[in-house]
Amino acid sequence: MDEANESQQWATPAGLVVIGWVLTAAAITWWFATESPVDGLFVGVLVLALAAASAHATICRPRLSANRDGVTIRGLRGRRHWPWPAVAIRVREHRRFGREVQSLELDADVLVILTRLDLGADPQDVADALRTWRS
Repeated sequence: MDEANESQQWATPAGLVVIGWVLTAAAITWWFATESPVDGLFVGVLVLALAAASAHATICRPRLSANRDGVTIRGLRGRRHWPWPAVAIRVREHRRFGREVQSLELDADVLVILTRLDLGADPQDVADALRTWRS
C-alpha cells in the first residue's frame, strides 16, 4: 500500500475491454453480411452476448476499490461500500476446465466473487493488498 494514494483499484484490463468492443463491431458487420435467417439469428445472439459482456466490463470499472474506510464493489446497479469490520476476505481455489483457478471472495451482507478477469490481477495478490488496507 502506498501512503500517498488515497485508494487502490482493480478492474478488467482496458485492453481486454477494447478487444470485446472490437469483436462486437466485427460481429455486427458479420450480422449485416448474413443471408439466411438462421445465420442471422446465430450471429445476432453472438452480437448481443459480446455487447453485454463488453458493456458490463466498461460500466463496472473499477470493479473493486479499497481505502482506509473499507471496500467498494461496482456493479451494474451501482456501487456498494462496506466498512472493513463487515468484510471477510478469502481466496478459493477451484478446478475449471482441467486447471486450478483462484477467486477472491468478499463476504459482507452478500457474497461477492471476483476472478482474475474481474480484477486484472492475481486474486491472492489482491487479497494480500486488501488485508494490508484493513490493518
